[in-house]
Amino acid sequence: PNAALAIQLGVCPIEVRSRETLRTGLNALDTLTGGFPRGGIVEITGPESSGRATLANSLLAASTRGREICALVDTHDSFDPAAAAASGVALAQLVWIRCGGHVEHAFQAADALLHAGGFGVVAFDLCRISNRAANRIPLSYWHRFRHAVENTPAILAVFSHSPHARSCAVMQLELRRRSAAWPGAPGFALFRAMEIGVAPRKPARPQQAGIRACVGF
Repeated sequence: PNAALAIQLGVCPIEVRSRETLRTGLNALDTLTGGFPRGGIVEITGPESSGRATLANSLLAASTRGREICALVDTHDSFDPAAAAASGVALAQLVWIRCGGHVEHAFQAADALLHAGGFGVVAFDLCRISNRAANRIPLSYWHRFRHAVENTPAILAVFSHSPHARSCAVMQLELRRRSAAWPGAPGFALFRAMEIGVAPRKPARPQQAGIRACVGF
């Protein structure tokens, strides 16, 4: 469904070392982050229904709008093409790799994409991996990814429930759902809006940054 985003912001922008950036088109988010830095790993974390898919689609839409080719490594086959297209993602410019829950295959696919080059954004969906699988991910993968993407125009955007790339990431954002609106009579309520909070974890700020986002359907 089409999503109308109304965002209010009351904080200063995050300061990131000088890099070319990709702006999402969400003005308040872009003001907060300064855009997503190219040539690095950006890690977006948060629990279920915290706005991760909304942010992923906004980033892919911005990149494909600029006629870039993007890729999505879909570890647990959870990508919704209809919702992505409604958010502005040009599906004809998106390489969608479904991994069927095989975490090792997902990392191999991400590695191949980054070393092949030519992508504006490589989105890596790790949202549904188990804690056991997450603990088995070698740290060497993230160092390899960091070296593969640096000095390129690509962004490796990692979406997960908890941080994995850690020191290898140039930016980390934590998402939280603050509230949801379900108007309507009992038994006929419909999801109409959601308020999302975004806190920058890297670069760190002395004060938590917040974005209030109302998504109307």
